[in-house]
Amino acid sequence: MWQWLHGFFIGPSESDLPERVRRAIREQQDRSERITGWIQLSVVLLWGSLWAVSPMIEIGVAALTVPAALFIYFVLTVIRLVWSYRARLPGWLLALSVVFDMGLLLTVIWSFHLTYGQPPSFFLKAPTLLYVFIFIALRSLRLDSRYLLLAGLTAAAGWAIMVGYVLIFEAEAMSITRDYVVYMTSNSILIGAEFDKIVTIVTFTLVLAAALSRAKALLLRSVSEEQNAQALSRFFDRGVAERIKHAESALSAGESERRDATILTLDLRGFTPLAASLPPEETVALLSDYQSVVVPIIRRHGGAVDKFLGDGVLASFGAVESRETYAADALAALTEILEAAAKWEAERSAAGLAAPRVNAAVASGSVLLVVIGGDERLEYTVIGEAVNLAAKLEKHNKTLKTRALADSATCRLASLQGFEAQASWQSLDGTHLEDVGGTLDLVAIAR
Repeated sequence: MWQWLHGFFIGPSESDLPERVRRAIREQQDRSERITGWIQLSVVLLWGSLWAVSPMIEIGVAALTVPAALFIYFVLTVIRLVWSYRARLPGWLLALSVVFDMGLLLTVIWSFHLTYGQPPSFFLKAPTLLYVFIFIALRSLRLDSRYLLLAGLTAAAGWAIMVGYVLIFEAEAMSITRDYVVYMTSNSILIGAEFDKIVTIVTFTLVLAAALSRAKALLLRSVSEEQNAQALSRFFDRGVAERIKHAESALSAGESERRDATILTLDLRGFTPLAASLPPEETVALLSDYQSVVVPIIRRHGGAVDKFLGDGVLASFGAVESRETYAADALAALTEILEAAAKWEAERSAAGLAAPRVNAAVASGSVLLVVIGGDERLEYTVIGEAVNLAAKLEKHNKTLKTRALADSATCRLASLQGFEAQASWQSLDGTHLEDVGGTLDLVAIAR
């Protein structure tokens, strides 16, 4: 029962969340405390203005009760606001400030009978009690029901104490009535009215706490999913991560979509023997440096990196996200990659570092964007003849002494999509390729 109540009014625990998620929530709570501080500062200034223009009967020490309380509240609010900008407010200070804020408000209400020279029952009719609900609602900005419940229960207990004060200190002169008109037009007490106020405060607090608990659960889920999406985008292509994030149901092996796409493959020539001669850390640094050059270009032209295979990169255009200019985008990306790779190789050579040449190939056709794997591990990838052909063409760069190859069909398609072929490209019509089962019309993009 206790666990159910805790979950219903307090909300889910943050202890099971990753630290990065908890950190994001704490940052949001810090911003909420600053907003709360500014609102409280506005409220105390409003109170001060209203007090300054209100007529008073009592003078002397009693008349100073309200301005003294407002001044103390103003100073403490400013201190807490400045503190919230400089550091995270500790939990004990937040709890203490909640109790103090509510206690100060009720003290101001209590002092009304002194200020206006009336019996204690006078303050029970003060409309300033409505500010209690503002103070309670302010605690919802933090999305932590504990402080909201503390504010509401403090207010309810405080009002009950004030009612008890009237019953004790005005016992002889007190007039308890059941007539609502008499209650409203005199200093008589209507016990049911005071009970209603306490019930209203408690009910308002519990309802708001329950709503806040549900909002917090939704927030934690949303923040967690957003953080997971950001983490996924570091391991998957951004387009794939978005598809996973926005999928209407959990992905399962075998799901697929057929798309017309262009496949781009990249490889470092001579990487295998080079890696055998380099220390592991230099090999990793080489791959990281190379990928940092080519991957942003692929993404900038609308491509999706499917996977890294050692020194190989497999990217698709039009598969993850349908595009009308997929072939043109792929060739535009390839052209820019070749230019960037030439500069990268020159810079590494000048620095005395290993600078293998970047080989590439593109091919187009119908592919399947498919989820493969088992229950424990799934993978989003593209499969189809275009994928196989691009991989085979990349291997033939060595035999044809080229750096980048494309099949003629892809070049024609790119031309129809608005891409202009470069004059340096060379047609290799009727090239015999045993692994594709005959001859194929190719274009040497670069040699």
